[in-house]
Amino acid sequence: MAPAATFAKDHHLRLLQGAQELFPALVRAMDAALSDIQLETYIFDFTGAAVAVAEALERAARRGVRTHVVVDGLGTGRLPQEWARRFKEAGVQWRVYAPPGWFGLLSPRHWRRLHRKLCVVDGWLLFCGGINILDDFHDPNHGPLAAPRLDFAVEVAGSLVAQASEAMEQLWWRIEAVRDLRRRDLPEAVRALRAASATRHAARLQRDAPGVRAALVLRDNLRFRGHIEKAYLRAIAAARQEIIIANAYFIPGHKLRRALVLAARRGVRVRLLLQGRYEYFMQYHAAKPVYGVLFEAGVEMHEYAPSFLHAKVAVIDAQGEKPWATVGSSNLEPLSLLLAREANVVVEDGAFACALRARLVHAMEHAGQRVDPARYLQRPLRERVLDWLAYGLMRLALWVTGKRY
Repeated sequence: MAPAATFAKDHHLRLLQGAQELFPALVRAMDAALSDIQLETYIFDFTGAAVAVAEALERAARRGVRTHVVVDGLGTGRLPQEWARRFKEAGVQWRVYAPPGWFGLLSPRHWRRLHRKLCVVDGWLLFCGGINILDDFHDPNHGPLAAPRLDFAVEVAGSLVAQASEAMEQLWWRIEAVRDLRRRDLPEAVRALRAASATRHAARLQRDAPGVRAALVLRDNLRFRGHIEKAYLRAIAAARQEIIIANAYFIPGHKLRRALVLAARRGVRVRLLLQGRYEYFMQYHAAKPVYGVLFEAGVEMHEYAPSFLHAKVAVIDAQGEKPWATVGSSNLEPLSLLLAREANVVVEDGAFACALRARLVHAMEHAGQRVDPARYLQRPLRERVLDWLAYGLMRLALWVTGKRY
């Protein structure tokens, strides 16, 4: 089995909060691109600030940069007619991962989604995190937002970029192979599958160059099924002082719950920043039944209220001897950890961990509401029924897929 993460100490990283910091960095990188741009996202929206990213892709393609965009077939709707024309004229190549088809999500095989948010520019600069190509103040389902959603990404140069580029290239050619097979073009399908096994890029920075120790951790349904969850479990087991996790859809399985409980019982301060606003029935209610066992162990919970929480980050022992942090796309819930394609960058560096910790602590203290265990236990009967109904439906869905969590 491939290792869960291959660390190297040659990385240079920059933490980015929200689309307000990510999009300008993306646009600058795309405008400086010389050879190619690879972009994967769950949602690509064409409202507000997201348009700047679309325009940067268009400019790059017009000057001859190979521009590949892959979006999820469920997260992203049909490409707007105007942008379909503009992308086609410019040469932006747009592909859709696993379109739901006529029967939507009725078939469990369509529950496997492309949820990772990755962009590689010229094979040496990577952007990875939880931020979709979506304006911070706009939600496709809820409309304008009074405050920006809370989310993070990281900009990375170093040897892990080659791994991200290779994974994205392989997925691109697998999608091409499926398209060719559907068109009954067998020779082209074979060519696409062969291309999927080729590695195009080598990292521009030398592996032994001074920098930050970091690794890319992927999750798919082939070689990397449990790697993100295992990375969390190892880090939590090694924690000695503090664990801070910010996660939009927090429904941890037995192993993660047990790891957090054991950490809290051995004296580690465990704080969770969770979704405080109602967004989706299943994710909002199914999380509540797991609160009780965590409260009993002394875990602190804060709910982010000003806007939607969309972060998938964690910091462990930021000020200790072995600091650990992760920024990525993976929620701690069954869809992300068992079915979706995800990507997280894991960093073992005190300065980076402290920078992320400072932003999370600020969010908890100034924009979060601490959950009172007593009030949780006294919540109305109707809420408890909805919570257990959602949790039961989630467990049923897992049983249908044959997964254990």
